[in-house]
Amino acid sequence: MNNSHNRDSKQETLSNVDNHAGTERKKEEKDLEQKENEKLEEYGQLTLENNQGKRKIHLLSIIGEVEGHENLSGNAKTTKYDHVLPKLAALEDDDSVDGMLVLLNTSGGDVDAGLAIAEMIASLSMPTVSLVLGGSHSIGVPLAVSTDYSFIVPTGTMMIHPVRMNGMVIGAAQTYEYFNMIQDRILRFISAHSRMEYDQVKTLMHNTKMLTRDLGTVLVGAQAVEEGLIDEVGGIREALRKLYQQIDGQKKD
Repeated sequence: MNNSHNRDSKQETLSNVDNHAGTERKKEEKDLEQKENEKLEEYGQLTLENNQGKRKIHLLSIIGEVEGHENLSGNAKTTKYDHVLPKLAALEDDDSVDGMLVLLNTSGGDVDAGLAIAEMIASLSMPTVSLVLGGSHSIGVPLAVSTDYSFIVPTGTMMIHPVRMNGMVIGAAQTYEYFNMIQDRILRFISAHSRMEYDQVKTLMHNTKMLTRDLGTVLVGAQAVEEGLIDEVGGIREALRKLYQQIDGQKKD
């Protein structure tokens, strides 16, 4: 009788341990999910790892306006470069991450901040793919071409135009030289990371025939591919498929 009682006690103890472990596991999963949701809401970033090949992919969203040294209005959708740069450095240092997908729907923003993010993305050792959704204008153009391979949806737009400056501008020769230097940095980056030549990008940037109140060119979907700015027309399915191929190819090498 004592043996039976002892067995029941042991089974009850084991059951309690299992229930406790199960509760702890669920709590950990819930905490992890909450952190992922907070990260997505705060930074527009999360990890994709439920695909068939169990490839770990970091998703980076560049949405709204790229924010530089000055904070923009609290009502504006922004991508803060001081959030993005440390994350990119951490990704490069994390061997468990297989690749990165960049989603873009941006009106542009701070030139230095945008180029800083673009240079960081271009220097990552992991496979990277970008997808333009809605639009990727102004400094969004270098960001879109900074990855190993780029896609644009059929209705997506790319706007290439000269650098604009906010606030008071001093009308001196040095000011125009500075403008040209900034534009040269942008032109060189785009031509180095796409199939477009420097002069070709410059011609589109200074086009006077398309925009009635501004200089520049808007390319829609397939036009961006025809010009050599973007690699391919496609959506999320095609972008992920290409990224999987790049990751699998790198692992074989």
